[in-house]
Amino acid sequence: MPSVLIIEDDDFVKNMLKQTFERAGYMVETAENGLAGIKRYQSRQSLFEPFDVVITDLIMPDMEGIETIAALRKNNPKVKVIAISGGGKNRSEDYLNLAQKLGAKKTFTKPVDRDALLKAVKDLIDESWEKT
Repeated sequence: MPSVLIIEDDDFVKNMLKQTFERAGYMVETAENGLAGIKRYQSRQSLFEPFDVVITDLIMPDMEGIETIAALRKNNPKVKVIAISGGGKNRSEDYLNLAQKLGAKKTFTKPVDRDALLKAVKDLIDESWEKT
């Protein structure tokens, strides 16, 4: 069963994404910020069951998504990350462009089109499985 880690501080968005992916047949875990997300990612990786895709918000307390992406990629350069953002002090496109430069494979602005996000996750997983 493919697995997804959702790192999102907004409970409504986090739960909506969790339900969307569970209904589509994914195993889903969530984290409320970047620090918790990195811990959850590392615990799964240490069990040799890494997440297939990580979806992270960019504007969060404790550790923002940009820092989270950098830390995840330092730990595993092949990690598949999708960044989502509704913006903050700057336009969401500025944050999303920086996320791509740091290695996010796909980016989405909020509110997220759930069908497009599901397709992006499926495409990233299919791409990974084709290479093995």
